[in-house]
Amino acid sequence: MFWFGAGIAAGVAVSRKVNETRRKATPDGMAEQIGGALSELADAVGSFGADVRAGMQEREREIEELVDDDRPPRLLEQRDEPGRARGAGR
Repeated sequence: MFWFGAGIAAGVAVSRKVNETRRKATPDGMAEQIGGALSELADAVGSFGADVRAGMQEREREIEELVDDDRPPRLLEQRDEPGRARGAGR
C-alpha cells in the first residue's frame, strides 16, 4: 500500500511539473518570464542608482568638510623613495 501511495504522489508531482513546463513554453508563459526578468533588472538598476547617489552624497560631505576647514587640505604625498617625499630637500 505504501508503494502504491508513493507512486501516485510521484505521478502527481511529475504531471504538475510537465504541465508547468508546458505552460512556460507558450507565448503567454514566455512573456510572463520576460516580464519578471525585466522587473528584476529594473529593481537591480534602481538599487545600483541608490548606492551611487549615497556614495556621491558621502563624498560631497567629505569635500565640503575639507573646503569649510580653515586648514589646507591634506594631500597624499607621492614618494620617490620609501620615507622620502618627492621634492624633499630641494
